[in-house]
Amino acid sequence: MIDETLEELTEAIGNAHAALKRDLTKLRTGRASPDILNSIRVDYYGSMTPLNQMASITVPEARMLIVKPYDKTTIQVIEKAIATSPLDLNPQNDGEIIRIPIPMLTEERRREITKVVRDYGEKCKIAIRAARHDAKGILETLKKEGEVSEDDADRAMKKVEAIVQEGNAGTDTIVAKKEKDVMEI
Repeated sequence: MIDETLEELTEAIGNAHAALKRDLTKLRTGRASPDILNSIRVDYYGSMTPLNQMASITVPEARMLIVKPYDKTTIQVIEKAIATSPLDLNPQNDGEIIRIPIPMLTEERRREITKVVRDYGEKCKIAIRAARHDAKGILETLKKEGEVSEDDADRAMKKVEAIVQEGNAGTDTIVAKKEKDVMEI
């Protein structure tokens, strides 16, 4: 039962890291990445459809995205969805494809983005702490019910702390890497 609890904790930390990475891919770093358009939804015949399901998104060069709709009749609504998104992008429609130049980030905008990166990192750490709390609760219950000895429970608690420290260090590494990307000119 202790091993299962530790596995669940490790899995929860892995899930928190995956969510953090997914959130960080949506942030603009000054380099073109199709992931920055993942949050855009397009009104397609009354339903909000993710952009990546309506068009192919390519990166022909470091500071340009190309969006090619599967259905050419949707090019206007796709362009409008990109232009009105909070990403501050200026799409250029030529009737066939939409070109999206990625502007350079100002120093002030880079600092704002690093604050958002740190917030995402803190949310990840909160998720890790919640998983630790759950694991400790399970171990305490097992100890009270007499399913595990007190020594085994104490050793498991120490393992929980070690796993959590490792998870927090991983979060710090992910956040530091993204901050470095954002601040890079």
